[in-house]
Amino acid sequence: MRKNITFLLGTVTGACLTLFVAGPQGAHLIGAATAAARADNTYSQLNLFGDVFERIRTDYVEKPDDAKLVEGAINGMISSLDPHSRYMNEKGWSDMQETTRGEFGGLGIEVTMEDGFVKVVAPIDDTPASKAGIMSGDVITQIDDEAIQGLTLDQAVNKMKGVPNSQTRLKIIRKDADKPIDIAITREIIRVRPVRYHTEGGDIGYVRITSFNEQTTDGLRKAITDISKEIPPEKLAGYVIDLRNNPGGLLDQAVSVTSTLMPRGEVVSTRGRTPEETQRFTARGGDLTKGKPLVVLINGGSASASEIVAGALHDHKRATVIGTRSFGKGSVQTIIPLGTGNGALALTTARYFTPSGHSIQALGIKPDIEVLQDVPDEFKTRSELKGEASMRGHLSAEGAEQTGSQSYVPPEEKNDKALIAAFNQLRGVTVNADAPVSPKRPIPN
Repeated sequence: MRKNITFLLGTVTGACLTLFVAGPQGAHLIGAATAAARADNTYSQLNLFGDVFERIRTDYVEKPDDAKLVEGAINGMISSLDPHSRYMNEKGWSDMQETTRGEFGGLGIEVTMEDGFVKVVAPIDDTPASKAGIMSGDVITQIDDEAIQGLTLDQAVNKMKGVPNSQTRLKIIRKDADKPIDIAITREIIRVRPVRYHTEGGDIGYVRITSFNEQTTDGLRKAITDISKEIPPEKLAGYVIDLRNNPGGLLDQAVSVTSTLMPRGEVVSTRGRTPEETQRFTARGGDLTKGKPLVVLINGGSASASEIVAGALHDHKRATVIGTRSFGKGSVQTIIPLGTGNGALALTTARYFTPSGHSIQALGIKPDIEVLQDVPDEFKTRSELKGEASMRGHLSAEGAEQTGSQSYVPPEEKNDKALIAAFNQLRGVTVNADAPVSPKRPIPN
C-alpha cells in the first residue's frame, strides 16, 4: 500500500509548496525543494548585502570609493573561511606572480627594517646593487629624493622595484662615512636564488632551500652536480638539506625537488571536497644524489612545501629528519584568476597527506631527532612560532593538534646544534643534542 506524506516547506518565490512523497522519487523531490529553500535564503542575504551597500553609498558622511567597498566586502567574506584563503587585487596578483617566478625588476638587495629605515642585509651577487657598491650594513634613508622613514618595509621595497632599465636614486648612510652617499642604480631583472650550497669538511654537501619558486628544482640540481664534482664519490658522506624557516611555495616544485632526492614513490596526496581535488603525486625524476645518505633540517618555520618534502623523504626512509616540529600548514590553495584587471582568488581546496597517510594540517612533521637550540636572551620571546594550530579559523587537525615549535637558527655555524647534529649523523657519530660537539672532524684519506 502506497503511503502519501504531505510536507509544508514554506515560502519559495512567493508561493507555498506541498509535496506528495511516494518512495524514492519523493525523496528526490524533498532534496530538490530543500536546495531551493537554501538558494532562496542565499538570494535574500545577497539582497541584504545590496541594501547595505546602497545605504553606505548614499548616506555615509563622506562619499566612499565603490571599488574599495566591494574589495573590502570580498576580503571580509574570504577571511571567514581560513587563514590562507585570500583575494588578491590586480597589484597583489602581479606581486604573487613575481614571487613564484623568482624574478622581478629591481636592484638586487636583501633588506630589513631598523629604526624606521631600510637596512641592507646583503647585496645579491652580480646584481645592480652589488655592482654599484652597495654594502651590508648600509642604511637607506631616501629613494628618489623621498624620505622613507614612516613607510612599511613592503612599501619601501616596492619603491625600489620597477621596470628593467629604469633608474632610481638612493641616499645611504654608511658606517665610518663622513656624509650620506648618493648612488644612482639602473634596475635589471633580478632572479632570486632559492638554493644556496657549499661543501663542509671535504665530505658533506650542504644545501639550503629558502623557498619553492619556479627556480628551486633547477637550483637544487645545480647544487648537487657542483658538490659531486668537488667531493669524490668515495669521500662524500651525504647531503644536508636545510629547510628551516622555509615558508613553502609551489606544489609542483615540492614534488620535483623530492623527485630529485629519491628514485620513485608517492610524494604527497591531496584530498578535497570534489573528486578532481583528490590527487596523488609521485617521484619520477630519479635520485640525483645516487643514494647518498640525506639529513633534512626542519623547525617551526618550515611550512607547506617544506613539510611535503620532509614528510615524503621521512616516510620513504630516504632521510633522517632533525630539528623541531614543523609549522603544520597542510592545506592546498588553488589560484583562480578572475579576469583582466580583477586580480585572483587563492582558495583552499584540499589538504595535504604524506605517503603514509599522515595529515600535515595543524600537526606538522615530527623530526626523528629533536634538537633544541641555545637561544640568546634577546631572542627568547621571538624564538618560537605558534604554528598553524594557533591561527584563528584554521582547518582542524585529524587528531590532537600540535602548537608551537622553536624557529631560531644561530647565525654562526659553530653554534648551530641542529646542523652539527646533521653533520655527525652523516659521519656516523652518535647524535646527542645536549652534548657539546665539534662541527668538523679529521677526514681520512
